[in-house]
Amino acid sequence: MAARVDALFFFLVGVSLFFAALICILIVYFAIKYRRRSEDEQLAPIEGDLRLEILWTVIPLGLTMVMFVWGAKLFFVTYHPPSNSLEINVVAKQWMWKVQHPEGNREINELHVPLGRIVKLTLASQDVIHSFYLPSFRTKMDVVPGRYTTEWFQATRIGNYHLFCAEYCGTKHSGMVGQVVVMDPADYQIWLTQGSPGSTLAQAGESRFRELGCSGCHMGSSVVRAPPLEGLYGKPVPLQNGQIVRADDGYIRDSILLPNAQITAGYDAVMPSFQGHITEEELLEIIAYIKSLGSKAPAQALGSRAEEQR
Repeated sequence: MAARVDALFFFLVGVSLFFAALICILIVYFAIKYRRRSEDEQLAPIEGDLRLEILWTVIPLGLTMVMFVWGAKLFFVTYHPPSNSLEINVVAKQWMWKVQHPEGNREINELHVPLGRIVKLTLASQDVIHSFYLPSFRTKMDVVPGRYTTEWFQATRIGNYHLFCAEYCGTKHSGMVGQVVVMDPADYQIWLTQGSPGSTLAQAGESRFRELGCSGCHMGSSVVRAPPLEGLYGKPVPLQNGQIVRADDGYIRDSILLPNAQITAGYDAVMPSFQGHITEEELLEIIAYIKSLGSKAPAQALGSRAEEQR
């Protein structure tokens, strides 16, 4: 996106410089041409010109509309990650970046990515507001406690690129830095295998899922009625209040931490809250596991935000 962002930026700078220079030149020109030459000189009435008024109204309007449409289009592209992206989780914590790859690799203050691959980052904060800023990629996104935000990029050159926190987050904010390492796809695959993760993110999520007792209600022969999770992710979920929501990362997160906020239609509010008992990394692991369940069964709705006895 860097080239597209730069093109808009330079257009804005060019328009600003052109009109700043034009106005300065006209100020000097009019100051000289229409200066009062003697105390007896009488000013002539100035007649209005409707055509001139229309001209200097239409031209700035046209330019600002070009800027608006161009910027809005770029905004929507920037904030809507493509569907065929490599998904990586990033958890911000005073004062570090903790990265989770789907293959199970983990790193701190470094993010290894393959060249040419679209990368979607799911960002979460464990404490205060941070901001994931990659100046070379012209992309920045706030990382807000209590919710997920997303950011995406597609690296086009191999190399190491700066990573900063661009939101003041405490005493050591200036030290919350890192780097994005862009690698040849073949080298990236070698790097993944050399990391020797014990399990993938989804497998770690399954272990956490069973450890917390979620499978007792959501899987197979459940004792307590709870919504099935197979095929849930990405599907519409009907709620008791008549609303329909989409089972995305945020919905699953809220279903675990705030189970009574949105109760699935047909289920009771019996699921306990796990707020304070599970970390952001563990939440992302469980979400990865639920995603991996695919469409093994028709999705009803997760979280009974109510009763998943997770």
